[in-house]
Amino acid sequence: MNPESAISQTKDTRVELAGNRAVQAEQQSPYLRLFKSNVFVRDYDRALKFYVDQLGFSVLAESRFEFGRWMAIAPPDGSAILAVVAPKRGSERYKLIGRPTQIAFIAEDIFATYDLWLSRGVRFLHPPQPQLWGGTMAVFCDADQNSFDLLGSDEMSREIEAQRRANAERLESERRLAQELEIAKQVQARLFPQTFPALRTLDYAGACIQARHVGGDYYDFFALGEEKVGLFVGDISGKGIAAALLMANLQANLRSQFALAREQPQRFLQSVNRLFFENTADSAYATVFFAEYDDIAQRLRYTNCGHLSGLLLRQDGAVEWLRSTGTVLGLFREWESPSVECQLTPGDTLALYTDGVTESFGDGEEEFGEERLIESLKRHRGQTAHSTVMSVIRDVQRFSPQEQHDDITLIVAKCRAGA
Repeated sequence: MNPESAISQTKDTRVELAGNRAVQAEQQSPYLRLFKSNVFVRDYDRALKFYVDQLGFSVLAESRFEFGRWMAIAPPDGSAILAVVAPKRGSERYKLIGRPTQIAFIAEDIFATYDLWLSRGVRFLHPPQPQLWGGTMAVFCDADQNSFDLLGSDEMSREIEAQRRANAERLESERRLAQELEIAKQVQARLFPQTFPALRTLDYAGACIQARHVGGDYYDFFALGEEKVGLFVGDISGKGIAAALLMANLQANLRSQFALAREQPQRFLQSVNRLFFENTADSAYATVFFAEYDDIAQRLRYTNCGHLSGLLLRQDGAVEWLRSTGTVLGLFREWESPSVECQLTPGDTLALYTDGVTESFGDGEEEFGEERLIESLKRHRGQTAHSTVMSVIRDVQRFSPQEQHDDITLIVAKCRAGA
């Protein structure tokens, strides 16, 4: 390859790479806005009075630095920040006081703004005057003789009005969305169990703390006759509204097939799986843990459908993991899984949970994890089931004080001696 061809190819490669970077930057659309423009003043308090009382600006922040005092202010629409700085006398910045700032404000009605500010004592070098570029301009000074341009333009006014309407529509849309999400949150809250079938030998409770207004975690309790109760916890694939809709679908399927759970628990889950498979997208699924507790025999029979292992803390401190017995629900038309039985004795504690508990991150990017969950359950085992649920959730939230990223769902059931 001759040198000219090599140079040409190198240039082409650079252009292509630059173009790729430009396309990537455009696709990523990183947030960017004008932060501030500096105005230097002699007397900080006098400047504050001028910009706030006479121009109607609002103060966003105030600070003291080695170079002097600093104040961030914004015009009524808050679209930009003006940094008012009182530098030390004799400094280079102090020499900039009293000069044209090259800062211009745009007014929707320049004459109305001129009259308002004039009535407040703002000194103008000249009133609004037509300009060659088709707009109108006035020049005013602050208390330190820093000068600013005040601009007006029919075309700009139309643009301002269009932006105002767009912002108003956006705010109204956000208000309606927030209202609809709040209604959805209230509706979803009613899908969680409202009653708790009473048992002589089991104290149980559950809670779901959603990361957003609505979520995809679900837990429930079923009365399976006078002496039995079903404990159910599920985690829907996805997050937010989509997961909440799938959760509502799963809840409806569970309730519609509830009668089967009394006599044929295996067919119950098979039927729920078939309905969930037929009524959702191909990629939708749920991990589920379903357990049936016999109040007379104090026996637990469970099916773990691809869910996290249940934790059974024995009275003597030993821990048993109730691991997965089959695959998730909703991903395959045909589904089956064996049930496993285990005997409970007074003092044993069962915990069912979703990954929002164990995968909550602390400050060091370390997960709360199973071991901390077990320690928390042991620490609060002397409390009632409800108190234990809330205490463990508080432990998780203290460990992960930042914004919650996943739903936190926990069921605790404690075996006790019959009355």
